[in-house]
Amino acid sequence: MNPPNPVTIGPVTIGNGRPLALISGPCVMEPSDMTRRVAVRLKEICGELGVPLIFKASFDKANRSSRSSYRGPGLAAGMDVFRAVKEETGLPVTTDVHETIQAAPIAEVVDLLQVPAFLARQTDLLEAVAATGRAVNVKKGQFMAPWDMQNVVDKLMDFGASGALLTERGSTFGYGRLVNDMTAIPLMQATGAPVVFDATHSVQLPGGGEGGKTTAGRRDMIPTVARAAVAAGCDAVFLEVHPDPDKALSDGPNSLRLDDLPALLKLLLRIREAVAG
Repeated sequence: MNPPNPVTIGPVTIGNGRPLALISGPCVMEPSDMTRRVAVRLKEICGELGVPLIFKASFDKANRSSRSSYRGPGLAAGMDVFRAVKEETGLPVTTDVHETIQAAPIAEVVDLLQVPAFLARQTDLLEAVAATGRAVNVKKGQFMAPWDMQNVVDKLMDFGASGALLTERGSTFGYGRLVNDMTAIPLMQATGAPVVFDATHSVQLPGGGEGGKTTAGRRDMIPTVARAAVAAGCDAVFLEVHPDPDKALSDGPNSLRLDDLPALLKLLLRIREAVAG
């Protein structure tokens, strides 16, 4: 079964020549009201620029490098946060699902389910998220070729997903380094699914933090890879943002400072316009 293209998530439609969309938010929900404040500010920024927005945050980061690293508030508390964000902002929301048992309850609240790159081939998880009937965004594994994602799309469609998105977020290049092959964007679009480019996880340096207990990153390179991806024709951009990335509880080194987002979006929109002709 061919995936639908474009894919509609609430008021946002992605793919098939639609306007460049943004999936954005903090890496993980933090104990303060930061998540809500970021959602409100993102809505303001994207509203001013006319950028379709899906808000993203994680309720649990099950793949942290160290057992002592902050993971998030958990499923129940996370669902409450998403309800509050949706009530205040009206934005569609997305989050990552790490276990099959999480899929059905979180799908009652979020509009788009996300499968992490490390789990992109896990058939049971793909079946669980697809069976909710929600659209699903799968991040290409750092260990996978772009054309391998055809099998992922086929699984999602066979299992009942209402739509599929694929996200490019870099490929393993030796120890502690990721690189981007921008031809992955059209190669994955050949599956029929719209393609998202994750500009923040693409600049990670896995295990590059002190003692290998945290992930490092090159925040300064986020604009570089984002510009290249939009020029290559991606359908949406994924950017994790934080008011103060140096104090973020997860993925701070590769998160974009929230105040830097408007200028980057303006540049990406200009590139998109030029590419579209």
